[in-house]
Amino acid sequence: MAKFYDARGNIYGVVSPRQVCEAGINLPASAEDAASSRAAWSERVIETFCQWPDGIHPAGAKHHRSDGLLIGPFQSSPPFDLLIVNTDGTLAERSGNGLTIFSQALLEQGLLPQEGAPLQVHHDKQDAQSPVPISIKPAEVAGVQGFWLDLGQPGFGPAAVSALGVEPVPFNGVQISRVRPLVQLDPAWAHSQFVRIGNPHCVTLLEDEAALPSNEQMLESPLADSLTAIAYAMPTGAGQPCPAGVNLQWATRVGDQRIVARVFERGEGPTASSGTSASAVASAAWRVGWVSAGEVQVVMPGGTAPVLLEEEQGELVRVRLFGTARLID
Repeated sequence: MAKFYDARGNIYGVVSPRQVCEAGINLPASAEDAASSRAAWSERVIETFCQWPDGIHPAGAKHHRSDGLLIGPFQSSPPFDLLIVNTDGTLAERSGNGLTIFSQALLEQGLLPQEGAPLQVHHDKQDAQSPVPISIKPAEVAGVQGFWLDLGQPGFGPAAVSALGVEPVPFNGVQISRVRPLVQLDPAWAHSQFVRIGNPHCVTLLEDEAALPSNEQMLESPLADSLTAIAYAMPTGAGQPCPAGVNLQWATRVGDQRIVARVFERGEGPTASSGTSASAVASAAWRVGWVSAGEVQVVMPGGTAPVLLEEEQGELVRVRLFGTARLID
């Protein structure tokens, strides 16, 4: 049985490779081999471990599964290898809330050193590095115990996420992108910044908070179907503008160093929060001059994510995300 944790409204199960094998699923012994063969085992793993036990199904949730499954660690000492399995059976390159949850699980297992540890996330995407290196460190922010996740340096623009068929448009003195399928849904969604921070993201920048879609709206047809076609890779979606799929965010500035955002994840749909999405939103806001380097607060329905941006000589060189997670009994 998986242990389930909550991080800002995202619920992930955590299982060890041994538990997967004991369930009769043929998971390779190495994370690298497991990632390359994920089509052979991921569907059974989701069916076996992602059903929420009685009593922890959140009110209003759209399905009876967790937001994903974390398989690891594959070692008893760092660096720790990890697989992040989406509920559609695909593998994620990163998940901020998922990594926070995995950090908490490592801490509870007595495996996480006080000085922190490196992680390696393995996946099977052809357009991104695998494994993706991440470092985690226990920390306290505003009296809350949690973890800083060092997500590295983001990349910007269509090439960073392998986006096709998008048009350049100016916004606040910089060149960003116009994504036609988004504009066809809402003319206010005409200014998007592509960001890769492990995962690919498309952050649509809005001047009016009223133009933000709600999670309830994104669950209803026809909007849900249209966003799925944009965000998901084929055959579930159209893979446009990104053949491998892309996470969608909408963001607006509401104060000094404070951004409100909504998230529609590839492989999942609308979600209460997402750590890598928050990091992408903060990075996009920095690029268009909405925020400066330092701590940025990204407000999502599931909670507020502190993101720390580090700048050197006018370049964004590092993004760190603070997160906290709790075991659901």
